[in-house]
Amino acid sequence: MAWLWRAGAKLSLVASAVGGGVTTALIATSDDPETALKLCATVPHRLFSDAFTAANIAFDYEYSLWGLPEGSIERERIKHEVHLRSAQKLQDLCFKNGGIYIKLGQHLGQLEYLVPQEYVQTMRESMLNKCPVSSYEQVCNVFKKELGDTPDKIFSEFDPVPIASASLAQVHVARMHDGQKVAVKVQHTHMTDTAAADHATVELVVNTLHRFFPSFDYRWLIDEISESLPKELDFLTEAKNSERCLDNFHKLSPHIANYVYAPKVYWNLSTSKLLTMEFMDGAYVNDVKTIQKLGINLHELSTLVSQTFAEMMFKHGFVHCDPHAANLLVRPLPSSKASIWGRRKPQLILLDHGLYKELDFQTRTNYASLWKALVFADANAIKEYSAKLGAGEDLYALFAGVLTMRPWNRVVDPSMDHLVIQGNESERLELQMYASQYFHQISELLRRLPRVILLMLKTNDCLRAVNNSLLQGSSLETFFIIGKVSSEAVIEAKMLQSKSLLTWLNVKLDKILLEVRLWGMQVALWLLQLRKTLSWSNQPL
Repeated sequence: MAWLWRAGAKLSLVASAVGGGVTTALIATSDDPETALKLCATVPHRLFSDAFTAANIAFDYEYSLWGLPEGSIERERIKHEVHLRSAQKLQDLCFKNGGIYIKLGQHLGQLEYLVPQEYVQTMRESMLNKCPVSSYEQVCNVFKKELGDTPDKIFSEFDPVPIASASLAQVHVARMHDGQKVAVKVQHTHMTDTAAADHATVELVVNTLHRFFPSFDYRWLIDEISESLPKELDFLTEAKNSERCLDNFHKLSPHIANYVYAPKVYWNLSTSKLLTMEFMDGAYVNDVKTIQKLGINLHELSTLVSQTFAEMMFKHGFVHCDPHAANLLVRPLPSSKASIWGRRKPQLILLDHGLYKELDFQTRTNYASLWKALVFADANAIKEYSAKLGAGEDLYALFAGVLTMRPWNRVVDPSMDHLVIQGNESERLELQMYASQYFHQISELLRRLPRVILLMLKTNDCLRAVNNSLLQGSSLETFFIIGKVSSEAVIEAKMLQSKSLLTWLNVKLDKILLEVRLWGMQVALWLLQLRKTLSWSNQPL
């Protein structure tokens, strides 16, 4: 166990040395040197805190599991307790440091295929909209700097208590002088400076851990943060993303455009650090009881969520990459009326448009082709398009497993429901077993894949968590929609690339055959639903 303390000590010493360099850089580049100087006084302490927490967690595992036989009941019981303690320590560190750390904690909460369930559960329960808040005085300082006055002067009403707080900002309810109710997103004070410091500390920790533990290679995460964080910190970029997203639905997916919505932006009251939007009344997409009270069918909502993001990924090539439950609201479609059974059509409201990714034509087509192959259990096509997307010819089965959360024998099973996840305890334990067994291969896969595909995995993880909260698993309808939209995108891509009449005719034939196949799947789906309905009605009371 001494190597753990040596690793922690070295990490702390390097942290202190690097902290001085980070301090100088921050003071030199900050537009608020006085604040930067105060901040940088805490950087070495933060670096040491990271190293101490990492060493503490590692020591807890080594000491607590020492001498317990592998696979024994006692070892599993103790391991569960250590997982819970360690997840809590990590959560405390994320909340203490804030900013990037909270975003990393949120991401960790989606990695069901890589980390123990105790970490996933702890991070999901605490890091979506319960993050530390900035004081009202700090909010006023942001307003003065950005709009020249305090919020009580700019708005007729402004609630000083935020309704939600996330890693980079918090949201307040306000009312404009014309009576319009709005939501005001305010960036946490000096976020730009703390983000620079946090980036340096996380980069140091990840690189040092990789040096001591070569199999721990998450340096790609630093590259992704370097690229995406500046965009997320610019709220004007977020506002443009939200308008472009809706415009894509109206132009490229008009059949569901009315069912997808994003809040209107008030540009005259928005800056890079303040975003004023239409206030949206709705239920969080994982608030099952409220959704049911609104008269919305959970399966219909799950299908809408899947179709919305399938259209983005496979047809638009412009994807909202942070669709966790706190960023998705649902309300009854305003133009719809309740059915005789009290049912209402759902409308999905997309929030937080800071993190988007563009897929170029080739990547988008390959990704759509891969999902088409997964839905139709086409092993050869899965191998072909996994390789084209960067997984290589040796890790295609693992890539398919990470995307679907199913073992390879289920992925290539020709039955219609081969990708459906039941969400029961046995499946969860099987998933954890695979994650432990193939940890190093999964790490290698994540290192190989292009960052744009890594963000698609993150999006996929978020959507799976949403569907799981709605349906306690996944549904056949979800994969039918994914298969349909991905197949349509592949056909459209082939049509664009056809350069001769013969090629065009072949593509047309493929389209006809696809429609027949999808029609057959739809009929089978209806029959399956009918059988389930009849079996439920025949059950004894």
